[in-house]
Amino acid sequence: MQAMRSQAFRVVGSRVNSIVPARSLSCRITPVVQRKQFAPRATGKDTEVADKKDLQNDIIFKPFDEVKDELSLVEQADMNGNPPEDSFARVGYTKDAEYAVNEQINIEYNMSYVYHAMSAYFDRDNVALPGLASYFRAASLEERGHAMELMDFQAVRGGRTKLAHLTAPQSNYQNEEKGDALHAMELALSLEKLNFHKLRELHDVADASEDAQMADFVENMLAEQAKGVKVVADYVAQLRRIGKGHGVFHFDQLLAEDASKLATPSTQY
Repeated sequence: MQAMRSQAFRVVGSRVNSIVPARSLSCRITPVVQRKQFAPRATGKDTEVADKKDLQNDIIFKPFDEVKDELSLVEQADMNGNPPEDSFARVGYTKDAEYAVNEQINIEYNMSYVYHAMSAYFDRDNVALPGLASYFRAASLEERGHAMELMDFQAVRGGRTKLAHLTAPQSNYQNEEKGDALHAMELALSLEKLNFHKLRELHDVADASEDAQMADFVENMLAEQAKGVKVVADYVAQLRRIGKGHGVFHFDQLLAEDASKLATPSTQY
């Protein structure tokens, strides 16, 4: 009996919690009390905001209501192309922007055409300046790459690419006063600067259309174009220094090395 009185069990609910000394045989029952959690009381400015608007219960965005206009445009688009201007992907892309991009595609292809003609001229057996031939061939491919970038951009934005006629370039770049190398390079510099202005005009169309994505795309092209203008300007300055004589041969050798370093067109949209 004394041994039994030496220890007793404390019972919590229906579980044995621990063994503790007790003064009697009676078991002491400890009820489990679950404390209620209270949220901190809002005061001052927090109370005013809570009174005005309960953000947890307020519906800020109703997608099925706000998407109705876009859904109607998707439903009206004909996947068989009737009319051919219909597009599933088109969103916020104006007709003015689409037309301006097609114009720039034509400009890039025309520049590529001119540079290709220059390359063929300097590759002639009676001209034989392989450095200039390689440089203008690379420049032609670069401008063609820009045109393809713009065509890809049209597809991404739901526009329709419409190619236009190309102007036939001249095939002879001989110049009695300047020589053929300087004459061709000055023409190339004029084309690069003209293209910079055309890209600025394209950027103006993007701004007028409030098309941030198109503006960003054109800005990337402008950054590359500005660097291209500087490169050709340097070549013009060097050719003016050396004139038409033997220095053109050495310039051509150096240009052959630089031709492979032409910047490749960016593909970021």
